[in-house]
Amino acid sequence: MVKVKRLRHTFHLDTSRVIARFFPAGNDEKKKRIIYQLLELSNPKCERELKSIMDDFKERHRDIETIFRENFDKISYLIPENERSVLSTNRKLLIGAYFTHEYSIESAALFNPSIVRYPDQKFVSPADGTRYIISLRAVGEGHISSIVFRMGVFDKNNHFYMSPVSPFVYTPERTPSANCEREKYVEELRFFHADEELTNRVFDQIPETFTFHQLNKTVSEIDQELANTPEWHETKELIYWIADSNYEITFPEDSFVSERVIFPVSSRESNGIEDARFVEFRDDTGQRKYYATYTAYNGRRILPMLLETKDFVRFKMRTMYGESAHDKDMALFPRKINGKYFMVSRQGGQFISIMESDKITRWREDRVLATPEYPWEFVQMGGNGSPIETEYGWLLLTHGVGHMRRYVIGAMLLDLDDPYTIIARLSEPLIVPDDSEREGYVPNVVYSCGSVVHNGDTLIIPYGISDSSSGIITVSLNEVITRLLREKKAQGRK
Repeated sequence: MVKVKRLRHTFHLDTSRVIARFFPAGNDEKKKRIIYQLLELSNPKCERELKSIMDDFKERHRDIETIFRENFDKISYLIPENERSVLSTNRKLLIGAYFTHEYSIESAALFNPSIVRYPDQKFVSPADGTRYIISLRAVGEGHISSIVFRMGVFDKNNHFYMSPVSPFVYTPERTPSANCEREKYVEELRFFHADEELTNRVFDQIPETFTFHQLNKTVSEIDQELANTPEWHETKELIYWIADSNYEITFPEDSFVSERVIFPVSSRESNGIEDARFVEFRDDTGQRKYYATYTAYNGRRILPMLLETKDFVRFKMRTMYGESAHDKDMALFPRKINGKYFMVSRQGGQFISIMESDKITRWREDRVLATPEYPWEFVQMGGNGSPIETEYGWLLLTHGVGHMRRYVIGAMLLDLDDPYTIIARLSEPLIVPDDSEREGYVPNVVYSCGSVVHNGDTLIIPYGISDSSSGIITVSLNEVITRLLREKKAQGRK
């Protein structure tokens, strides 16, 4: 048996970690009523009200004044220009406060983590340890999921030291994608059955790489002619839907990692960003960047998305598309194989597939890798993060669902040059919920979205505990590989 060590450190939800969001308050008539009641306050009353609000909330946010100012700007169109131009700064801040509310991003759960080596290893010598960043799925009010981060160092003795968690939380600045790809937009519109003639009419006027401003200008010009035709209306909606889903976000450079939260901002992900699987990817030139696949949920259907970053400050979010890009548990291999991107995925909620593509966002075909074989995975199986390259093959951690809907973690070994080939597969789970992990929002679940190898032989597995909290497990990589190779012999695999 492989010795599994559970670290004492556990990631628990913290209801005090809140973001300040725009509060729409209702329709424009209701907004106007609130605004004009505030405009009628005397100056002394305005000052007292604002001071009371600032005293109550300024310690809960790093820069609450900026948030109030931005939220005032969002409703300022309801105030005539001649009245708006003479408003004092404090009056604007007071109005902004009434269109702001707090949202506790971790009020329900903090689970399904992944882990990668942090790009900046300053102040940590290789002899002392390695700094890692851990992503987690945070669930708040309305069961809306977002991505949050924690930082920590594993030393040479495999002790884990987590960096302090800031009481503040930032949402990033969002901008449209700077370099959109014409081919990607056209293919995705075809995939969603947009009118081909109208699609061509738009994108024949657009360069191979374009900005949102260029796209919007072309669409607006055509809209003047075809605004009342249903075919154009549907095509335009699809174009803007795709544009809304491809965007970039940026956090303040001086923010701490634990202050950054990736909260849903597009229509595709309005009900949540689920189960990000981060991987440190090495391209053909040896350059490294970080990708994460995640599931966007809009309350009706799930759609796979791709996140890209080099520094965990700036992120690019892109849609993935194609006949095979429609289910959960997609996880990218950490490098190309034979010149192609490879992805492991779950198809139909029943089995694990592998896909390959020359484009990282387009996934047209998949091949079944593994189907349920053992009782602990009879109900469902899938991947648990990106495969890890070893000298013996690609180590893929899996999840299996069996009796009483119990989730466990298994493992298999894939051929390095032909990952469609299974070298070995565990017949028993590697990790099962222990007695202390069985209770939670969804009982009897252990689940991971990504692991790393530390110090050459330690496999670090952060894992979700019954969809409520998270912990960290370490196991010997050599023991896992040895057990897999014994299984290979017992199973008579080639």
